[in-house]
Amino acid sequence: METILVCDDDKAILDSIEIYLKLEGYNVLKAENGLEALDIIEKNEIHCLVLDIMMPKMDGLQATLKIREKHNFPIIMLSAKSEDTDKIAGLGFGADDYVTKPFNPLELVARVKSQIRRYISFSGFVKKDTQIVTGGLIVDTDAKTVSVDGESIKMTATEYMILEYLCKNLGRVLSSGQIYEAVWNEPSFRSEKTVTVHIKNIREKIEINPKDPKYIKVVYGLGYKVEKI
Repeated sequence: METILVCDDDKAILDSIEIYLKLEGYNVLKAENGLEALDIIEKNEIHCLVLDIMMPKMDGLQATLKIREKHNFPIIMLSAKSEDTDKIAGLGFGADDYVTKPFNPLELVARVKSQIRRYISFSGFVKKDTQIVTGGLIVDTDAKTVSVDGESIKMTATEYMILEYLCKNLGRVLSSGQIYEAVWNEPSFRSEKTVTVHIKNIREKIEINPKDPKYIKVVYGLGYKVEKI
């Protein structure tokens, strides 16, 4: 039974999400601010976090930064703000997905399921026996690890899945829509900004100079590719 941590300072929202997730068979833990969430995470194995942005004591963005120092389980941000800048901020801080309030609880549950499927695969329950090498970049699809010039690179599940998909198609240009549909396993409506933010995060981790990337190249107007080196 996977454990979902839900963090929101609105008790009614907490209780509502808990009901829907428990109906799907998930174990649910609750917190009302980022500090409570961090404490729960240190004491429990968490498979997915549903996290509000605007909260007292410690907001969702600050909490995400702290969580990403140690943990790579998926984080779904909740916010009453719908501007692209807020979505980009959440993804840039390490979140995997973003849901705007008010939301349909069934949609949120579907997104939780999708994130957990990818996380379980990323964690190594689904084994593959290949290693992709280009230059100093090695993506081990068996161990679900990434290294550059012998140095291990820590990634979130979403970042890894994007990089693995690009590396499995070395030299091939893939659009933002193709990447989104392959990784998120859902239609790519308005996917460009989401993919762009994650690509930026990956570049910052694997490239010596993210502004002059060696591995992940952009083909303007078409998409992205990982070079064969």
